[in-house]
Amino acid sequence: MVLMPVAPAPRLITIGETMALVTPAHAEPLATAQDVRLLIGGAESNVAVHAVRLGIPTAWVSALGDDALGMRVLDEVARHGVDVRGVTRNPDAPTGVYFKDPGRGVLYYRRGSAASLLGPEDIAGAPLEDAEIVHVSGITPALSPRCAALIESVFARVGAAGGILSFDVNHRAALWKPGTAASALLTLARRADIVFVGLDEAEGLWGTADADAVRALVPEPAVVVVKDGDVGATEFDRRTGEDLRTFVPAIRTEVVEPVGAGDAFAAGYLAARLQGADAVTRLTGGHRRAHLVLQSTDDLPPLDN
Repeated sequence: MVLMPVAPAPRLITIGETMALVTPAHAEPLATAQDVRLLIGGAESNVAVHAVRLGIPTAWVSALGDDALGMRVLDEVARHGVDVRGVTRNPDAPTGVYFKDPGRGVLYYRRGSAASLLGPEDIAGAPLEDAEIVHVSGITPALSPRCAALIESVFARVGAAGGILSFDVNHRAALWKPGTAASALLTLARRADIVFVGLDEAEGLWGTADADAVRALVPEPAVVVVKDGDVGATEFDRRTGEDLRTFVPAIRTEVVEPVGAGDAFAAGYLAARLQGADAVTRLTGGHRRAHLVLQSTDDLPPLDN
């Protein structure tokens, strides 16, 4: 009798949509690119893959279409060692697709996707109460009312279990109805235990001019991490009572494409925290993962040091 190895229980669980990604093979505009690649990309699965690469057993929970692109996404995430048992396949809805246009942002084709139809009942079996950290982003509640209800359920379940809820603001203006994002994302941030937010998006959403202003606006979470692009990142941590402020400068990087770097930062930071690292090491871990992604058109570049 051959005993199959048992996958370790996930210390980190991420929840959110992942799509097929079409990107130029080289750092050139999509309109003129002759060679493109078919990859995958999604904030929460990006976090999961980076975390696994850093030695953290991690599960990703989501939905995909029962189509070729869905199979490609599922196989790719699983190939990296992520636990994908919480991913469902929907035969009646497609897998979302997006295109990277280096230097010009991204183009999304995700309306009506399988993940946008997820609701609380679809994650009822996910072992959120058993994970040390559950990570979500502000993308998911913007996808549909059902997804917004799903996020409410996640917050409630993790809170009731005494777990740690990590929330990346991850503002995507195109997904929100005008005038709704700022209030909704602020409310979620204030209810989380760990918050990641870019200084530029915080300023655009809430008018906060610096990291200290962000912390003043979001005093409830035990930890708030404010990322300031190529300047650096600031952590506010009051888990020991006093609100400790730590700043670590960014790694000098020749940027090819910024999309996905925030997810890499969150994964590097969370992995370091789960490994018991101090504040400087946590922030440095985030910068190192972001540095890898910034040098590539991939959300998950092959370079892994």
